[in-house]
Amino acid sequence: MKIIIAFLIFGLVITFHELGHFLLAKRAGITVTEFSLGMGPRLLSFVRGGTRYSLKLLPIGGSCMMLGEDELCDDQGAFNNKNVWARISTIFAGPFFNFILAFLMALIMISIIGYDPARVTTVEENSPAAEAGLMPGDIITEFNGANIVFARDIWSKNYFDPITATEPVAIEFKRNGEKMETTITPELTKNYLLGFYYNPDSTKAEITTISEDYPLYLAGLQVGDVITEINGVKINSGMELNQYIEQNPLTNEKITLTYERNGESVTVEVTPKANESVKLGFAYNQGYEKTSVLGVFRYSFSEVRYWITSTVKSLGQLFTGKVGAEDLGGPVRIVSEIGNAVESSKEYGFQMVIVNLLNWAILLSANLGVMNLLPIPALDGGRLLFLIIEAFRGKPINRDKEGFVHMIGFVLLMMLMVFVFFNDIRNIL
Repeated sequence: MKIIIAFLIFGLVITFHELGHFLLAKRAGITVTEFSLGMGPRLLSFVRGGTRYSLKLLPIGGSCMMLGEDELCDDQGAFNNKNVWARISTIFAGPFFNFILAFLMALIMISIIGYDPARVTTVEENSPAAEAGLMPGDIITEFNGANIVFARDIWSKNYFDPITATEPVAIEFKRNGEKMETTITPELTKNYLLGFYYNPDSTKAEITTISEDYPLYLAGLQVGDVITEINGVKINSGMELNQYIEQNPLTNEKITLTYERNGESVTVEVTPKANESVKLGFAYNQGYEKTSVLGVFRYSFSEVRYWITSTVKSLGQLFTGKVGAEDLGGPVRIVSEIGNAVESSKEYGFQMVIVNLLNWAILLSANLGVMNLLPIPALDGGRLLFLIIEAFRGKPINRDKEGFVHMIGFVLLMMLMVFVFFNDIRNIL
């Protein structure tokens, strides 16, 4: 069922993309030979207005096939026989419709749960934030030069552009409707880490995430291992592990840790790793609040903006080497993550499952829109690049040369998809 749900989301996102191409092609008088829902063998089809409409077996996408798109054709309705601006609008419509779909999904999601305002919830006494005059209830509107609409905008800013102890942080905020600003000078702190995550609840202390180059990973521990003892103290749950670490903060001294894997107990000695971080001294809202009808529209636009900018910044990290190729995820990983989202939200009710699925649809649709606008041959962005050059030159680039470039781009994309597929399988295993 989780795989079917993931495929349906994929199908919706890709079909809406192809619908954009289809509607603008029809408007421009371009002959659409086939518009299909799904991929693979046809289950049902009919012809109307010169276009075959098909329902295909696999619910993982769709297609909009236009006459003369990749070859020379004398027909008046052929894609390449239309003026350059008609072709540009037809190609651009696919990614643009993905942004429209993301906005529509955001409207539904935000009308259900609201938005997450960047409201300060606590300010530590004698902290840099307290000295700067920040108070609980203040709503942050700008953080270190970044416009802030959602609380997660602060997290995103810190993730993609981390602050340092030497750089003051400029903050603008609203207090009782009045705009104010201040500057916080971060404080450098040092803590010691083992490099893992777990659920601090009544279930067993199972490792859910483990970080490379940190003590537990280097000692051979893996995701799924269950911590049962630390420094001679029995650990029966994530809550007990959390309490132990709170009462016995980690230092640079060795600790003895026992974990269980496949019914066998293993004991290791590890030395926590020193980790320097900066402290501002305030916490901000992590929950959601309902908003007005106008607010729903406003924050839906901001929701789409958030995912578009996150996608662009993530691509920037990939191209600059801050994120490795092994971190790339494709359809297999997405299906797995959607399944995890459904599983983890079931206990909170059907509404939360729907909200999580809507969130994934927004993310994927915005992501597909951005990716297709990249100037890469065989993608919409690559085709747009050739068309824009044609618009400035006043004549098209040699069709054979353009077709060759797109073919090379398609082959490279297929190679990338194979790599991503095996990368997904490796990461899941």
